[in-house]
Amino acid sequence: MLYGIQAAKDVKLSNITRSLNEPLPLIKTEDRLSRNLGDRDFTEAINHQICRLGSRNVLDDMVIAIDPGDIRKKYAAKMEGLCKIHDWSEHEIGEGYWLAKAVAADIDHKRVIPLYLEVYSQDAEGFISENDQLFKLIDTISTHVGHKWIYAIDRGGDRGKLYDKFLEEGKRFVIRLTQKRDLIHKGLRKNGRSLATLLPCPYQTVIIKYQDGQEDKTTVSYNALPVKLPGRQHPLFLVVVKGFGKVPMMLLTSCPVKLKSKECIWRIVEIYLTRWKCDESFRYIKQCYNLEDIRVRHYTSIRNMVVLILAVSYFAAVYLGENLKLKMLVERIYLVSKRFFGVPTFFNYVIADGLYNLLFADKTGVKIAPKNKNPDFQLCFNFCDEMG
Repeated sequence: MLYGIQAAKDVKLSNITRSLNEPLPLIKTEDRLSRNLGDRDFTEAINHQICRLGSRNVLDDMVIAIDPGDIRKKYAAKMEGLCKIHDWSEHEIGEGYWLAKAVAADIDHKRVIPLYLEVYSQDAEGFISENDQLFKLIDTISTHVGHKWIYAIDRGGDRGKLYDKFLEEGKRFVIRLTQKRDLIHKGLRKNGRSLATLLPCPYQTVIIKYQDGQEDKTTVSYNALPVKLPGRQHPLFLVVVKGFGKVPMMLLTSCPVKLKSKECIWRIVEIYLTRWKCDESFRYIKQCYNLEDIRVRHYTSIRNMVVLILAVSYFAAVYLGENLKLKMLVERIYLVSKRFFGVPTFFNYVIADGLYNLLFADKTGVKIAPKNKNPDFQLCFNFCDEMG
């Protein structure tokens, strides 16, 4: 499946089957893949092993970006476990599945490490709550990676139970606040937006965006002040950024902030902006492997296919992207990806295109190693013990 997904750049079993080029009728191969994909759920096992492998590359003060997502299925009435979701791309309610995803990234935006990806439905058996899914993601990552890094979450993370978990376990975080969040400042309870609007922002910086070949410069101003959450005694800081939109951007953090150091304050903003790498990583998965075109019907098969995509993206981002022993292979993959304007910063697109062009021309598919020899190249997750 890992070979077939990358060779086909697709999640449809028919295309994966064709990329394997087995000396069997296509329908036989597809039936076998479909049967095994729905045999048992190995989402939890693979997520644990990807976190275990990724922990070697997660350095101190890297950002763990957490972001909810969705898979929209407009016409798949027969797929098991379909539920109501909010399609953020079209800003409407539709049918599909929810996603819990996380990546690790450095502030310099040079390294992106996929860590966790799980699809779930609130209509499926065993579902407890969205908070439970989020806590499971955090606990899985913490088990293998530790506590030296910083969580960055968008406004969906502005919830009391998540703050309680982070503060009780001593985790560092940067969470963007909603407009309705109340905070305690100088002993008084005030609305966060009111505090942000009235706060003077003497520090400034210029943000440069590149879009459609054009350079767009935006000047933003920022500042910070000490606050607390209502009913909690933990000291926190509210970082306010003005200039991204009509309403100030409000970031709540448990990281220590020196109020007279503009560099220290801006670092909190950089941590939050690094969270966008999670969105970019997921967009890469959706575009390169047609994730929303998934066409298996059973809920277990859907969950397994999605977590296999995580394994494929980890291979492209980390195993190829970070392994110096494979430098020449990476250069060859860049070459055959046929990019006209060089390699983009988020190079996973190039990796995916290059691997597809290399594997698509392979007429033999996955070769079976002799019984007395180990295969020269295998991805091993070692989750037999966890699965029984």
